[in-house]
Amino acid sequence: MDIHQILKKLPHRYPILLVDRVLEVEKGKRIRALKNVTINEPFFLGHFPNRPVMPGVLMLEAMAQAAALLSFETLGIELDDDSVYYFAGIDGARFKRPVEPGDQLILDVTLDRMKAGIFKFGGKAFVGDELAAEAQLMCTMRKVA
Repeated sequence: MDIHQILKKLPHRYPILLVDRVLEVEKGKRIRALKNVTINEPFFLGHFPNRPVMPGVLMLEAMAQAAALLSFETLGIELDDDSVYYFAGIDGARFKRPVEPGDQLILDVTLDRMKAGIFKFGGKAFVGDELAAEAQLMCTMRKVA
């Protein structure tokens, strides 16, 4: 899935769109996606000026966006203006290494459970073979009027 297909599925836009490409997807099971981390990211201006590091919360957001893409592919739905995909919870978030400009963040997300409109995922973010972050994510889709 390239950026054009991602833009059709996710409502996020610059500067909060944090998935550049989907490398693999198995409906109902897992997704592997990519975020290119560049010095042009607006958060690097303040986090931190002398040692730019990607904020951990944005790594979690990137995993959640990959999870949303997996959910949409699994359910066979397209983006519509009446629905929003929300975080419902984050458990066990751990940050193992800093992510810096020039890194490629590989997002591995597995669908653990889907019940009553709540999706539970296991997410990991890697730089190369090194684990950068991991968490259990819960998300839900809600209609907005």
